[in-house]
Amino acid sequence: MLNFTPVRNKEMSYAALVADLTVADLRDLTNEMIDHQLALIADCTDADVVFEPHDPNADDPYAEDEADQDLAWNLGHLIVHVTASSEESAALAAEMARGVVRDGRSRSEVPWETVKTIEQCRHRLEESRRMRLASLGMWPDEPYLDNVKMSERIGEINPLVRFVFGLSHDQGHLAQIENVIVQAKAARSA
Repeated sequence: MLNFTPVRNKEMSYAALVADLTVADLRDLTNEMIDHQLALIADCTDADVVFEPHDPNADDPYAEDEADQDLAWNLGHLIVHVTASSEESAALAAEMARGVVRDGRSRSEVPWETVKTIEQCRHRLEESRRMRLASLGMWPDEPYLDNVKMSERIGEINPLVRFVFGLSHDQGHLAQIENVIVQAKAARSA
């Protein structure tokens, strides 16, 4: 997996981190991330998916319902969230790689309340893999890597950076996923 620590510590820009990446690298990194997430949930059960974890740091300022802002996310919620974010990054990156310039989002998230089984989680991860890899098939042989947006917080965002945002977001939730699984398994064995 990419080491995002230097970027998160402001020691390196995203642009520098991805400078030497190719579309083949993005495919490999996507497969590595999905495989890792599937390995994390390999021994989980349906009960683990809907288990309500304890999370004193739960804070979602973007929650549609104000009552959900401090909701601790269960495993199903986490899986649909990370996949939606990475798919959005992949879709926007494909547009940028094709030379398209536009603002806005490209997000679609499965309602987390509908994900109640481990098979649904596995399916969602595999579906996301397929969608992310398909988005890379939309990149031209010579992508418009000079199609750059500037961000005060992030700096230059080209198609590579945009795609890697999704992987960074996935990676940022891995510890949370692991924590929920540990709590769910402990509750199951109690």
